Amino acid sequence: MWLSSKMRPAPATADADLGVTTIAGDSVGVMTRGEVRTVPIYGPGGYIWMPESGGAVLVVKGGPGGEEQCVCGMKQGAPPEGMLPGEVLVYGPGENSVYLKQDGKVVLRGEVCVEGSLWINGAAYAPCHCGEELV
Repeated sequence: MWLSSKMRPAPATADADLGVTTIAGDSVGVMTRGEVRTVPIYGPGGYIWMPESGGAVLVVKGGPGGEEQCVCGMKQGAPPEGMLPGEVLVYGPGENSVYLKQDGKVVLRGEVCVEGSLWINGAAYAPCHCGEELV
């Protein structure tokens, strides 16, 4: 009947809001119009990010009534001078970063620790003991 066709469940909605993280970690608390805790974090494939407490983040709301929420990212900083379209800069706290440049270069900043095998130009790395006296 006419009345039963008007009593459908609310359609799924999608909305976004700027929030501030209140609890840091892999499942954050975020304040938008009120505080919500244990909000999942989503990001680009192959990238893991744990927001710091007090950071401004993008919160996407979905589901019926917009009650399902997730943190999707934060406002990015200014790109480095000379950064070209398509280049990627991944940075963390302090001065460490990985910069993937358009010309094929990978620029690493910070202390680099290699765990596992290191290959250079297709060959396993072997440190040079040139000039060392054999005892």
